[in-house]
Amino acid sequence: MVRKLHRGGAVVNENEARAAAGLTMVTGAVAFSYAYFDKQYIPLQVVASLFFVEFLIRVTVGLRYSPFGALAHAMTLRPRPQWVSATPKRFAWTLGLAMALAMTVITNSGIRGYLPRTICLICLTLMWLESALGLCVGCKIYGFLVRRRWIAVGPDGESCADGYCEPRVLMPGGEPVR
Repeated sequence: MVRKLHRGGAVVNENEARAAAGLTMVTGAVAFSYAYFDKQYIPLQVVASLFFVEFLIRVTVGLRYSPFGALAHAMTLRPRPQWVSATPKRFAWTLGLAMALAMTVITNSGIRGYLPRTICLICLTLMWLESALGLCVGCKIYGFLVRRRWIAVGPDGESCADGYCEPRVLMPGGEPVR
């Protein structure tokens, strides 16, 4: 879920993002296994297309509205949310969208061999790093690009210090709840 802080910065629940990464990783690994071991490429074609739609929804509407994001939300109702800035996550999801588009085109045009295998293994590795270790490589790349001033930070700036955010609740008069 992408949520707005009272100052305008968007945040996302890290628990949901990690659960969604785990779900996509398992789905991708199953499809990759069918393609690699059994030479059945239809599951990989379907999953690549599904991932394209998944990441397109994440980038445009938000994690909560994507198929894996909705399931991840249902799985993470109990733990206390860990709010992180949505901007680096959206950047990472955009990289995922680009890889999913490449895999959709490659697998559905009949290309087999090292190219789709390499892209798929990179995607699986990145999803494992996010879900198991909490390491968002796309977020790290985003931070690097911002520090180098190769990309600009949005008008509201980063909404969180060190990427982690505490939700701010305002009372009716605009005072923060303590």
